[in-house]
Amino acid sequence: MTQTAVAKEVKVPNPILTTSTVRPTDTTPSFLRDVLALSDFERKVRPRLPNMIYQYVAGAVETSSAMRNGLDAYCRYGFTPHALTDTSLRNTTTELFGQTYSAPFAIGPLGGAAFVAYRADLALTNAAKAANIPMILSASSLIKLEDVIAANPNAWFQAYLAGDEQRIDRMLNRVEAAGYRNLVVTIDTPILGNREHNIRSGFSMPIRMTPRVMFQSALHPRWLLGTVARTFMFHGAPHFENTEAERGPPMMSRTLRNTVARDKLAWKHIEQIRRRWNGPMIVKGVISPRDAVLCREHGADGIILSNHGGRQLDHAVGPLDILPEIAAEKGNMKVIVDGGIRRGTDVLKAMALGADFTLLGRPFLFAAALGGKTAVEHAIKILREEISRDMALLGVNSPSEIDSSFIKRIR
Repeated sequence: MTQTAVAKEVKVPNPILTTSTVRPTDTTPSFLRDVLALSDFERKVRPRLPNMIYQYVAGAVETSSAMRNGLDAYCRYGFTPHALTDTSLRNTTTELFGQTYSAPFAIGPLGGAAFVAYRADLALTNAAKAANIPMILSASSLIKLEDVIAANPNAWFQAYLAGDEQRIDRMLNRVEAAGYRNLVVTIDTPILGNREHNIRSGFSMPIRMTPRVMFQSALHPRWLLGTVARTFMFHGAPHFENTEAERGPPMMSRTLRNTVARDKLAWKHIEQIRRRWNGPMIVKGVISPRDAVLCREHGADGIILSNHGGRQLDHAVGPLDILPEIAAEKGNMKVIVDGGIRRGTDVLKAMALGADFTLLGRPFLFAAALGGKTAVEHAIKILREEISRDMALLGVNSPSEIDSSFIKRIR
């Protein structure tokens, strides 16, 4: 081979280096280009929402200690990365209950979401479908569970169940007939928590059209026209569609949704559900090692460590603080962590401490209120890219590689 030929061969560009230095065209809509983190959605959308609606989403019970506990827990841990690991082929995909998802996080159940953002449950489930991550529909949603699974056949359903075997069976019949495979049973709402922030802001369930509520609504025409009026115009009065097997009352009527006998729900009903339900059964609202063991003994396929976003029992511990102890006893159960996650580093801290998956709620609802499905997709992209970047910095190629050697309690 001649020297000229060698020189020509050496000058052939490396395709990997070439493609890595080309910046892709930014297709992000202009209204989202300064949204760089999940917290930015709340900042941008807060002025657009009446205070009563904002507080409904952002608020917590009594002193807000439970919500702060969930958030603060992530600050108590630091990383110990493994250097000089080739992470050029890293991938955020994660398997859960026999399905592979694009990232180790899901959109959690968000009750009343469609009164915060127009048809929010559909915006959330369509964005989740496009991104291939789980979305869990709340029983307190204002859109029929049948409509949500028609839009996204992989959606999960979260049930609030009473301690009544016949009502449970009727509800399970409906959920199964709709085609849901994954059932989430919430166990931390025997009664509703003391949400004083709703009283202070003027929010109530059902909504009462007081002068204060009308004044707040009038000052926020984008929400009033774009969510409330638009909903009434095209879909009629919003109802609680999924709290029971039968359609519930209108959200704005004097008739309260049926929460009777939730305080009678007991472990014998979990046994009943396990016998009846053929797909994965996930128990949400676990916050003690004792309950985690009982879930495993009662046949749960997974548990969601959650203090309900700080919206039920004040001073409940942050789920991350109890995670290592529960993960050590999980057996074949999957452990999902909810509460306080706002960054890719939070997701990876949870996984380092033994979580199999994570769950977020508020940031995605704020995104839906800001820009519907487009904004929710942007939120998913932000978090997924943070996870990928943090994996490279930690020295792992898959979320499944992360363990306690990557993390240390620092306070």
